[in-house]
Amino acid sequence: MAVTYKKLWHILIDRNMKKKDLESLSWVTHYQMCKLANDKDVTTDVIGAICAALGVESNEIMDFIPDGK
Repeated sequence: MAVTYKKLWHILIDRNMKKKDLESLSWVTHYQMCKLANDKDVTTDVIGAICAALGVESNEIMDFIPDGK
């Protein structure tokens, strides 16, 4: 099952934030942010840090994509 973080990017656009702003706010590394940008797996610590920084729940920043879609 794959993951997409499109919801996260929409939140950043709505809040007029850049990925670099989120890196600073959440203490997520540039490497981890690149993984998110490419819909790669990241740890729950990264997801938790982003959710805490933005004041959202995990289901608000990511979706699971069933295999074969």
